[in-house]
Amino acid sequence: MVYHEEALDDIFVALAEPTRRQVIRRLGTGPASVGELAQPFSMTLPSFMKHVRTLESSGLIQTTKHGRVRTCTLNRERLALVDGWLADQRSLWESRTDRLETLVTQPKEPS
Repeated sequence: MVYHEEALDDIFVALAEPTRRQVIRRLGTGPASVGELAQPFSMTLPSFMKHVRTLESSGLIQTTKHGRVRTCTLNRERLALVDGWLADQRSLWESRTDRLETLVTQPKEPS
């Protein structure tokens, strides 16, 4: 599978911060307003909005505004990029460990 390295970089940068990972985890249960998402965190709303903007610019979430309420929705397709990349990495390493196991467990033929 071909990956867009820049997109993956943006996603991993966004997921590198615990607050943003918690927001993604919460949005996994369904859309929520910025106010609802910010509630569990002890930071100002402008500080929290920086996290929202980072998640939005990475494409992990989408926001819509209705009146004074901004609602965030998880973009599952963007998370699928990470899932696909991780699956490829897992496959690569499993094949390497399988080869290593074969090398270690197979008796060596005399020369």
